[in-house]
Amino acid sequence: MKKNIILLLITLIVFCSGCGSLSSAEKERFSSSFIDLFDTASTVIAYDESQESFDAHMEAFHQKLEEYNKLYDIYNTYDGMVNLAVVNKRAKDGPVEVDQKILALLEYCREVYTMSKGKTNICFGTVLSLWHDSRLYSANNPDEAYIPDRKDLEEAAKHTDFDDLVIDRDNSTVYFKDPALQLDVGAVAKGFAVREVCAWAQEHLWSSAAISIGGNVVTFGYKNDDGRTLWNIAIENPDPEATENLVSLSLTDLSVVTSGDYQRYYTVDGKKYCHIIDPDTLMPADYVASVSVLCPDSAMGDALSTALFNMSIEEGKALIDSMDGVEAVWVNQDYQRTYSAGFEAYIKNEE
Repeated sequence: MKKNIILLLITLIVFCSGCGSLSSAEKERFSSSFIDLFDTASTVIAYDESQESFDAHMEAFHQKLEEYNKLYDIYNTYDGMVNLAVVNKRAKDGPVEVDQKILALLEYCREVYTMSKGKTNICFGTVLSLWHDSRLYSANNPDEAYIPDRKDLEEAAKHTDFDDLVIDRDNSTVYFKDPALQLDVGAVAKGFAVREVCAWAQEHLWSSAAISIGGNVVTFGYKNDDGRTLWNIAIENPDPEATENLVSLSLTDLSVVTSGDYQRYYTVDGKKYCHIIDPDTLMPADYVASVSVLCPDSAMGDALSTALFNMSIEEGKALIDSMDGVEAVWVNQDYQRTYSAGFEAYIKNEE
């Protein structure tokens, strides 16, 4: 997984290399990478007045993103913080008071659940934990690799009803009506955090930046900070035999998010099982090899990429066609691509 993400980040840096300073604004291009948040590799490219200024802004950006990373962590707890790991432990016993950032995420996830007709469901934690445990064990013990037992999956699926998640905005609390319910926000949380922190960064830190948090790419302003040159963003080809990127885009003020079967997966008896689980089958989805979403909202892009991965291309196109300002490209299992109606307008013109 990290190899693929690093390749994407390198591509982002290469596309943005050679960007000089703009004398009228007296800003230069700077970049910084880190691997300690959201269990992934990340890169920030931005235009700033000096290295000292960029470093100070990066520290503030990192701190802001780190807060979201801790709040949305379902595996680890932190001193003095009620995060989602704490919610998963306590909410079955009664309402748990949480930070407004958690409430905002959970309320957004309810909208996403409705929009995707249940294909993106953060209340699917009981099922996803079975797959997470099997994937982790199998990765460390390939000779004993296994997939979860079907009966266990079906039993776990009985405890995934979104209506059992009670969100009380007035009292800032979360409660599980079903004591066995568990949240897993992996399909939405990173995109939501990136949206919030990048919006803050655009207001307070930089006028032009291209930011990739584990391949969840956000752009605003312009390359060269010149008010006209679009950012160039590459989408990785899921075909292991491919020597070039799937497609390169020219854009700004847009997000690009990809879900695919080529990053997190493991193999059992010669069959590949990816990390994205279809709520209808309780098994890893196999409609496509990858789907990439282009839209103004990183949170929506994250949620949609998961939902579309769990749908046939025909269903996915119908959903995208019903939404304004959203485009997508699908790559099927034979590595043939399908574009939504307006996607090709963003493809970089190779002259």
